[in-house]
Amino acid sequence: MELADVLVLLDRFDGSAADRLELEADGWKLRLRKGAAKAVGVVTGPVPAAEEKAWSGERPAGEDGATLLKASQVGTFYASPAPGTAPFVSAGDRVSKGQTLCVLEAMKMMSEVLAPADGTILEVLVKDGELVGFDTPLFRIKEQ
Repeated sequence: MELADVLVLLDRFDGSAADRLELEADGWKLRLRKGAAKAVGVVTGPVPAAEEKAWSGERPAGEDGATLLKASQVGTFYASPAPGTAPFVSAGDRVSKGQTLCVLEAMKMMSEVLAPADGTILEVLVKDGELVGFDTPLFRIKEQ
């Protein structure tokens, strides 16, 4: 069982009519119980350490010198602020340091992914609504 599976399970449990869930699989033990206000969970197992930084980049081999902007958390990738609205950025867009590029949602908590530097979006590597994991490449950016 991957951490992404646990997050999906937590989200579905929170939206269900069930008030208790216990699961053991692949060395994981998961016990969930709904309280008066919201779900409470206890998870034990091989949980990977979360990254402290907002993004991680690497320079792939290539002449364009692009940076891969990667996800710093597990969550659902949202390209726009609301369904049916224009995306934050598209391929070819110029961006400024600190500009919102997308939103990652995990357990109903939204986290903005910000541009690490001024540059140009060369490619959006993830589809809207797609589940991403730690270090999933989200964008290729040519820094200026």
